[in-house]
Amino acid sequence: MNLNAFPTKGNLIIAKNSLALATQGYELMDKKRNILIKELMDLIDKASSLQGEIDEAFSAAYAALQNANVEMGISHVMDIAQAVPVTDDITIKVRSVMGTEIPLVEHTPAPVAPTYSYYKTTESLDIAREKFETVKELTIRLSTVETSAFRLATNIKKTQKRANALKNITIPAYTKLVKDMSAALEEKEREEFTRLKVIKHFKSTEE
Repeated sequence: MNLNAFPTKGNLIIAKNSLALATQGYELMDKKRNILIKELMDLIDKASSLQGEIDEAFSAAYAALQNANVEMGISHVMDIAQAVPVTDDITIKVRSVMGTEIPLVEHTPAPVAPTYSYYKTTESLDIAREKFETVKELTIRLSTVETSAFRLATNIKKTQKRANALKNITIPAYTKLVKDMSAALEEKEREEFTRLKVIKHFKSTEE
């Protein structure tokens, strides 16, 4: 609505409706922001926990790999590693949280049997493979959480900006408009009442 609209009863009704919509919009934005913030805080807690698990898993995996290198030789381990096929066991879906698309990463665990033969390999290589599978699983989960947190933070910022605009600009502007129009119409009604009273007085005098 034009904030410079002429004060009429019709425009006052429109201004009041616009104020009500702006107020309702702010309340919805505020609820959305609170929900997103709660979701973000949950993800931050998960990320912190997963980061600790990943640090431990990486340490265990590299220690196991070092043992395999010592027992089998680095070149032999590298040859086996290069023969491991690229996996396509990750699929990405999305879910919506208050309009924010959150990735859902699904990972199909690797088969129990390794891709290499047991011939000329030691148990340390099997242990290293299992440890790095754990690292892979945790990394996938952490990347999901971090990506989700980033998207939520971005949406929270946008929501906060819109809520602030409604609270600090739109709502005050319409509140002032309704107040000014109401005052102008009341003044007009008083003038009309006074005018009718004067006319009535003149008519009664003439009679």
